[in-house]
Order: sequence, then structure tokens, then C-alpha cells
Amino acid sequence: MEQRQFKTTINCGNCIRTVTAFLNDVPGIAHWEVDTKNPEKVLTVEGEQLDITAIIVAVEEAGFDIVPIGQD
Repeated sequence: MEQRQFKTTINCGNCIRTVTAFLNDVPGIAHWEVDTKNPEKVLTVEGEQLDITAIIVAVEEAGFDIVPIGQD
């Protein structure tokens, strides 16, 4: 299982509810969560063969900014 992290503007429970449907539609994601206490609002995504572009598009379509952290 791979894990990726992103800086986002998802900063509250309502934001998480908004983005849930978008992220749940991305194939390969087994689990995701947003650390809203972190100043960078870090989204952690776990799964198999994660499509980074699909994750970014899903979050942007939900209306939030997203930037990958430490991508190789």
C-alpha cells in the first residue's frame, strides 16, 4: 500500500463533507483523512496504484486548493 500527502485548503468538517464524494470516486484509494489541526491542512491518502492527478483533480473539483508534498 502506498501513501501520499498533500497540502490543501480543506480546513473544517463541512469542507471534509464536501470533498468526501469527490475523493471516494477516485479508484485505488483505500483510506484518506485530512489533518485540519495542521496549519497546512495535510491530506493523507492511502491505497494501491494511486493516481496523483486524479486525486488533485477531485479535490480541485470540490473547490479546494491542493499541492503534493514530497513527490518523487
